[in-house]
Amino acid sequence: MHSFRELLEKFEKRFQAQSFPERPARLYDAARHMLQMQGKRIRPILCLMGNELFDEIVEDAFEAAAAIELFHNFTLIHDDIMDKAPLRRGQVTVHEKFGEPTAILAGDVMLVQAYEHLKYISSDILPDILHAFNQAARLVCEGQQLDMEFEASHPSEIPMDAYIEMITLKTSVLLAMSLQIGALIGGAGDRNIHHLYEFGKHLGIAFQIQDDWLDAFGDPQQFGKQQGGDILANKKTFLLVKAYEMANSRQREQLDEAFRLSGEEKVKQVLDLFEALHIREWAEAEKQKYTEIALHHLEEIAVISSRKKPLEELVHYLLNRTS
Repeated sequence: MHSFRELLEKFEKRFQAQSFPERPARLYDAARHMLQMQGKRIRPILCLMGNELFDEIVEDAFEAAAAIELFHNFTLIHDDIMDKAPLRRGQVTVHEKFGEPTAILAGDVMLVQAYEHLKYISSDILPDILHAFNQAARLVCEGQQLDMEFEASHPSEIPMDAYIEMITLKTSVLLAMSLQIGALIGGAGDRNIHHLYEFGKHLGIAFQIQDDWLDAFGDPQQFGKQQGGDILANKKTFLLVKAYEMANSRQREQLDEAFRLSGEEKVKQVLDLFEALHIREWAEAEKQKYTEIALHHLEEIAVISSRKKPLEELVHYLLNRTS
């Protein structure tokens, strides 16, 4: 069995050999600009881990992992356009550097390139892989639409269960699909695939709660971002939706007033209200709840315990990270 870091090195070597045509130069330079930002590569490595949970890693898994990472980056380019985000991972976003039309096309090219990788997968499992991939792609689009609708709504109008559904579609489904496709390649049965998918889905929700928690309560020097970045950007997060749900009428007014401010004072007042409403403790408890559900599903997978160890270690890393 390989650790996350070992699989990352193996994947990165192959993925960095990714080639695009030379012309039109501006289009493919935009695609390369996105890929050279190098995120955590969690999704493709989950695909490889899903394969290795049941069998030796085969070439099909690397093709699927590359397709998943390209699809993920395609969604990020389009998300940044919709969010009008100037930066991603500390670098200028594709649409800021190359313009929106070229950024849209660069994202589209990545999606096409993803399917180029999928076509090399063994024909006997390809229909199942395509079904899983396409279903997840559709759900991610649905999640992004819900996210945009929520961003146009007042936080008090967003029920927590609807917010969790949005996060599940936008974020968790892609993690779950990555594991699912790896398991399909590894020859897993339906029951094991179901539990692995549910493991990924609940891990994704816990991961998002951790992300929101770090933005509000993490150490900015370790997190690598300004404290309260989501607050400054007026983003609807787990924390904010819950704060409005728990707040009394006066506290809701105070939250509304705080969000009309700017800069450090805005962040301070919102965080003070979060503390008064015990949002920090609530988020920690929710993260633990979804983590335990995820680990329960992992436990239900019928393979020897030692094969699950890399996934257990990954859970610990992702949900105890400070950046």
